[in-house]
Parts: sequence; structure tokens; C-alpha cells
Amino acid sequence: MNPFQSLRDYERFVYTLQQLFPQIIRSTLVIARRGRLFAELSGEIILASGHRLVIYERLTWDTGPLNLEGYSYEVWHGGEKLYWYDSQPHPDDPTLASTAPHHKHVPPDIKHHRIPAPGLSFTSPNLTFLIREIETALLQG
Repeated sequence: MNPFQSLRDYERFVYTLQQLFPQIIRSTLVIARRGRLFAELSGEIILASGHRLVIYERLTWDTGPLNLEGYSYEVWHGGEKLYWYDSQPHPDDPTLASTAPHHKHVPPDIKHHRIPAPGLSFTSPNLTFLIREIETALLQG
């Protein structure tokens, strides 16, 4: 269920992420309206670990609560792209059907090696999941 009933609710969430996650040392996230019922979130979050989360989301709210129409999330450490998520459908790949269109690009062939992404959604915020995923990977590795 989407906790954001309006763009204003989502703006409040995005612009207070550093309060929820003290490991965020810098955020360049900006929500820009692109029309009466359409906006884009873009920018990046820098974590104390040196990881960088690059974010792009397309947002609409024409049918009630805020909806995420599409996204791209990249996780970097230094100059290395570790993995990324996107919502581009791949209907010919049956291994992604369980979470379609949500999927994650991972090494070794990061452009073509895709796995399901059960933590992502169009109806709930993805940013908390992504930040926690980075934190968990740091604790495990």
C-alpha cells in the first residue's frame, strides 16, 4: 500500500531522508513537477561508507495516491557501478516473471545479467529498501 497520498507527502519523505538514515552524508535529490499530474525525482544520495545511490523516478498522481510509473536506481562505490535496478519490462525472460517488471542488473555481465527484484514496487517507496540493502551488504561483507 502506498503511504503517499500526494506529491507533497512524498516531497516531505524525500527531503527528510537524512533524518531517517543518519548514514546519508549528502543528498542532491530534487522533485521537479513536469506537468499538472507528473513529476520526476532525480539526484543522488551519498552514504558515509562511500556508496552512492543514483536515483530517477517518474511520478504521477492522477488517479488518487502518488504512483511510481518508472524508475532507475544505480549503486556505485568509487568509480565502480556495483549493480542497478530498473523497471524496463523483459517479457521474454521467464526468470524475471516473479517480479516483472522489477529487476536487478548484477555482475558478471551487468548489462545482460538480470535477476528478480522482490523488494521493489510501484505502490510503496523504494528508497528505504535501497538504502537498507546497501547497509545490509556492508554488514555482511
